[in-house]
Amino acid sequence: MGSFLYLSISMSLLNLLLLLFLVSSVQPLCHPDERSALLQFKESFVINNSASSTPEAHAKTESWKLERESADCCSWDGVECDNSTGHVIGLDLRSSYLYGSIDSRSSLFHLVHLQWLNLADNLFKNSKIPSEIRNLSRLTSLNLSYSDFSGQIPSEIFQLTELELLDLSGNSLKLRKPGMRSLLENLTNLQELYLTDVRISSSVPNILAKFSSLKALILSNCDLRGDFPPRIFELPSLQFLSLQSNPDLTGYLPDIRSNHPLLELSLANTTFFGQLPESFGNFKSLELLDINTCHFSGKVPYSLVYLSLRTNNFDRGTWSWLGTQINLTYLDLTNTSLSGDIPSSLQNLTQLTCLYLWANKLDGQIPPWIGNLTKLTEIKFQENNLSGPVPESIFKLENLELLYLHMNRLNGILMLDSFLELKNLTNLQLSGNNLSLLNSVSINATSPKFKLLGLASCNLSEFPHFLRSQDELVFLELSDNRFHGQIPKWFWSVGKETLQQLNLGFNFLTGFEELPVVLPWTHLQALDLSNNSLTGMLPRCLFSQSDSLKVVSLRKNQFTGAIPSTYMKSCGLRMMDLSQNQLQGRIPRSLAHCTKLEVLILGNNLINDTFPSWLGTLPELKVLILRANGLHGVIGEPRAKSEFSELQVIDLSDNSLRGKLPSEYFNIWVAMEVANANSLSPYMNANTSFEDGELSWYDYYNYVLILANKGRDLSYENVPGSISAIDLSSNQFQGEIPEAISNLKQIRVLNLSNNNLTGHIPSALGEISNLESLDLSRNKLSGKIPQQLANLNFLESFNVSYNNLEGNIPRGAQFNTFDNDSYEGNSRLCGYPLSEKCGNPEVLQPPPRLAPKEDDEGIESVFKFDWKIVMTGYGAGLVIGMSIGYNFTTRKHEWLMKVFRKWGVSNNWNGSNWQESLRSVWKKVSWNY
Repeated sequence: MGSFLYLSISMSLLNLLLLLFLVSSVQPLCHPDERSALLQFKESFVINNSASSTPEAHAKTESWKLERESADCCSWDGVECDNSTGHVIGLDLRSSYLYGSIDSRSSLFHLVHLQWLNLADNLFKNSKIPSEIRNLSRLTSLNLSYSDFSGQIPSEIFQLTELELLDLSGNSLKLRKPGMRSLLENLTNLQELYLTDVRISSSVPNILAKFSSLKALILSNCDLRGDFPPRIFELPSLQFLSLQSNPDLTGYLPDIRSNHPLLELSLANTTFFGQLPESFGNFKSLELLDINTCHFSGKVPYSLVYLSLRTNNFDRGTWSWLGTQINLTYLDLTNTSLSGDIPSSLQNLTQLTCLYLWANKLDGQIPPWIGNLTKLTEIKFQENNLSGPVPESIFKLENLELLYLHMNRLNGILMLDSFLELKNLTNLQLSGNNLSLLNSVSINATSPKFKLLGLASCNLSEFPHFLRSQDELVFLELSDNRFHGQIPKWFWSVGKETLQQLNLGFNFLTGFEELPVVLPWTHLQALDLSNNSLTGMLPRCLFSQSDSLKVVSLRKNQFTGAIPSTYMKSCGLRMMDLSQNQLQGRIPRSLAHCTKLEVLILGNNLINDTFPSWLGTLPELKVLILRANGLHGVIGEPRAKSEFSELQVIDLSDNSLRGKLPSEYFNIWVAMEVANANSLSPYMNANTSFEDGELSWYDYYNYVLILANKGRDLSYENVPGSISAIDLSSNQFQGEIPEAISNLKQIRVLNLSNNNLTGHIPSALGEISNLESLDLSRNKLSGKIPQQLANLNFLESFNVSYNNLEGNIPRGAQFNTFDNDSYEGNSRLCGYPLSEKCGNPEVLQPPPRLAPKEDDEGIESVFKFDWKIVMTGYGAGLVIGMSIGYNFTTRKHEWLMKVFRKWGVSNNWNGSNWQESLRSVWKKVSWNY
């Protein structure tokens, strides 16, 4: 009996313990109020696949339902609850395709037990960070990166004093009032701080050097200024430090102990400088060092896996240590003044996956040992002076994904099939060499799928057959080859769903085998068919792709008929060049739908129209070139003060415009009155980059200026970002030169020659302080040359020939440089440089009124514009260049030399071969990626 009682009691106790264990091991259901808050939060957004960009993105909130089996919110995707209380303590909705706005009423702020919150990589439609964020006072980790937040970071975030991780990167946020110091004074527990792209616009506070637990400090592209506190480098826990893309941030590297835990250091695109400290060379942990465009020299650590010394001051004598960096997988020596042969010590770096030596002075041949670096995935040797053949060993690099050899002097005959054997190759650039590529015979459906293919100037005589199977191309450059005849109809299927940029310029194409009704390339952004022999009407399909197409150049063909008027309200055009064709009729009024248009070049056609004042409604228009057409009538007065408010360059020369000069327009062309920091928009700079092996395309283009003198070219970039110009020459304007033109303080070129202008030269022209070229020749101007013009310190060209001017020629620094030709045909002028001394007048000779002729340089103004868009596509990114050609007499060459040396011009003397000269321009501007 006692045994039974004992056994019964024991079993009861065991069951009780088991019950208690089961009860304690069951996670409690989430709280109804928190479940309701989560569902309300879900309902405030829509799922949009374009709202997230990472490969692992998925719609996590789709699992949030009230169905019986999933009613417990603690089981929902992205939700974490406390095991003991059931409260929601974690919410991970990164890359969840959330699209919508967050405001102060959001139910998110009811989840007051949250300890970590991650909303990165969604699209919150320019939302401000609500001040109610302060309700989440238990947060230790907050990640709102890359989610389209904007505005000032609210001070309420500073109240989250438990934060150990804060990531606000990749938004349009500011941290100014309150600023970075206030943030740091409150968030003293921070271990990781990520503020990439946050506009801080101040120096880095010294208080940051007291954060002894700080492991990661990422302040890239924050507009930081001043001296960086060197003690921050010595923080004992710091592992990741990035200050890149803060060009106004300066500093130096102090001595750091060799056992410091720093793993990654990026100072790229700052103005850090000096000798790398001796201790730096003994670093044991550092794996990534990126000091692009800094000013360092010295010894680098042996432990590195990633090394970028781009644009630094290491001299060739220090390169011997490269062979000892046997752990390197990434090496970037771009623009480091490397010269001579490719350093043989590099052959020891057998772990390399990326090798960048571009924009140096390397010559000699590509060494055969390159084939021994079998792990290479990316090679960038472009923009050097490498010569000889492409070595056979390069075709043994089975892992190669990117090969850039363009803009060298490589020569020889190559089979395209050799490159097609590299099955992982997606980016190939061979343009701008002396190579001859032989086409493959078969279509070769097993060839690699290219994203970028640059085969310009490769002596191709027919379209490569393997292009038929290329359905992933984004960039295709086939310019400056020997293609004749028609573009084959199969070509429209190349990269049908992916192609963004296509250049077929500088060939011998005559037409299209078959034109589609609608352009098949739904994502095409830039198209260049210039400098061919295309005939007939302009293809309407090229002008119906208005939502994606941004740049079109059909310059210098033989197109006839009217410009299509099919521009829709969704028109996205930014640049269009249809010059040097035989186009007729009026400028289509539907162009007014292209509200993003910045550059319009229709010169040298047969357009018969009045001045298109309606183009003044285009809010972004900066360049308008309508020269050498049949424009007629009076320009008239603007209808609104906002017309042409962004205009910087206008050329209406060689037309039949009459009446007075448009003084009212001179009063409202405000972009020519004050310096414009943005100038021609920042999208004018083509770039491509590689992130995680993927090709990223940016919507950027650049302008190039070419000044041509009888086959000789001068060139410089970022134009007309640095130039404003007015050319109204060779019309029938009459009356006086209005003083209002002196309001345009930023113009550098003013050409009013070959009109019927009368009266005196306004002394107010001396107030246009940036003026560098002034041409008033072949008019009926009288009186004296104003002495005030001698105040134009930048005036390099001056022409008042063939007028009725009299009296003393002004003396001054610039006027002392002009020769007799500037004053020819004014017999009453006297003084230097004329032989006629003042006081001995001669009989006045009337100035001849001469009609312009294309082939008579003596008749035209010595500074006649020829503007053109040039798609300089030899780079990984297509560069759209707008070039300005001046036809000028030899005696004016020195003027241009002076002007453009000052603007950073280089001389490209390549004889009469215009294309060779153009390549030298491309070499400067095309490879900025």
